[in-house]
Amino acid sequence: MSEQPNGAHRAVVFDMDGVLVESEHLWERMWAKFAAARGKTWTVEQTRQVQGMSAPEWSAFLAEFAEATESAEATEKIVVDDMIAALDGGEIELLPGSARMVTEAAARAPIALASSAPRRLIDAVLDRHGLIKHFSATVSSAEVPKGKPSPDVYLAAAEKLGQDPKQCLAVEDSSNGLRAAAAAGMTVVAIPNSDYPPAEDALAGASYIASDLDDVRQRLVSSLPEPVGS
Repeated sequence: MSEQPNGAHRAVVFDMDGVLVESEHLWERMWAKFAAARGKTWTVEQTRQVQGMSAPEWSAFLAEFAEATESAEATEKIVVDDMIAALDGGEIELLPGSARMVTEAAARAPIALASSAPRRLIDAVLDRHGLIKHFSATVSSAEVPKGKPSPDVYLAAAEKLGQDPKQCLAVEDSSNGLRAAAAAGMTVVAIPNSDYPPAEDALAGASYIASDLDDVRQRLVSSLPEPVGS
């Protein structure tokens, strides 16, 4: 993917899980807990299958996999309730460097969130960690026709920001997220998830592969306009 010159980008769209907070292992735990309570064994293979899916998509998958008597909607509520409880219990913490990355990017350009997490969890996480004020827009993939790897959630974020996707940077960690951001036409900065390493084809769509969030921050800062009044 071609890169634009420094300062040419006009906005940033962040993923949440694996970029701002470390919670993907908790999702896996809650899916496995739900399945186990119904006599089924959820493995990393199922996790890979649902990564990037919207809540309506993964809840339908989980309910069918577990042969649950609950509807997809009820399945989603049970799992998200468990995630909110984990947040309340201090288990969903900011990743090192994520707060500085967000605040420095927001000082230079409007920023948005494009997450597969349901709205209820997005709002709770950003509020709990004092980040909500920095975001001009947030979009859950449950609010668009298709979850990642479809580009819908990234296109919706760009539209809410009033920006051309081609002028947006995207920060992603997982295969389907990377594919979604690239398909939206954004310049993608990858921060590979160490627990669920992205596929080679997904990484190939990134313009830059960062070593950590401080590396991401520096890349964003160099690609955005100078702060107003600087």
